[in-house]
Amino acid sequence: MKLLLLLFSGLKFGKLLASGGTMLLSLLVYAAIYGWRYAAGFIALLFVHEMGHYLAARHKGLPVGLPTFIPFVGAWIELKQMPHDAQTEAFVGLGGPLLGTVGATLCYLLARNWDADWLLAVSYAGFFLNLFNLIPLSPFDGGRITAVLSPRIWLLGVPVLVGLFFWRPSPILILFAILAYPQVMKALRFRKDSLEAQTYYAVPAAVKWEYGSYYLVLAAFLALMTHDVHEMLARPGA
Repeated sequence: MKLLLLLFSGLKFGKLLASGGTMLLSLLVYAAIYGWRYAAGFIALLFVHEMGHYLAARHKGLPVGLPTFIPFVGAWIELKQMPHDAQTEAFVGLGGPLLGTVGATLCYLLARNWDADWLLAVSYAGFFLNLFNLIPLSPFDGGRITAVLSPRIWLLGVPVLVGLFFWRPSPILILFAILAYPQVMKALRFRKDSLEAQTYYAVPAAVKWEYGSYYLVLAAFLALMTHDVHEMLARPGA
């Protein structure tokens, strides 16, 4: 029994070490390019975002792992058990952008109070990335949230992702497009009379209105803050 407990604690320590190691690696990479202060703030906001998912999953009783970080890709948590219904999936999906927005807003307020442009840049990254994550297409958080309405809404995210690629071409967007392709096909094949629609996606209308409102308000706030902070950073001397 003592040996089993020791092995189990070692496994847990190993997972903690792996999470911390990937975080440190990302910190070193970003610091080499953007400087330590910005890198630390950016990694902190990524961590806050992922903790939003983590806390939401734990609140719903879902076993979940610690965040894993990959430079220039982002971070994610591993759900060891998938949600049993679309409402739970939306709840977990909303947790990240919601807490991430709180973190970015706190950075913004501190930056304005301290007149710190580097912290203002961190807040801009936070606002933009949380807004980007709200693209209504799975596997983005926005896709997980809007799935509570209907998987067909994911089709609205396709032109958004394509438009972003033509505006700012990036191999990361190609990677996201590859990951999103099976979900797009799922949305095209989705039928209201299917077993999945009548079980997993069977959500009361009141819940759909609730999550739809959360999504629109959060997206509007993030879009406004992303634009305004970008304008502040573009001013002479910033």
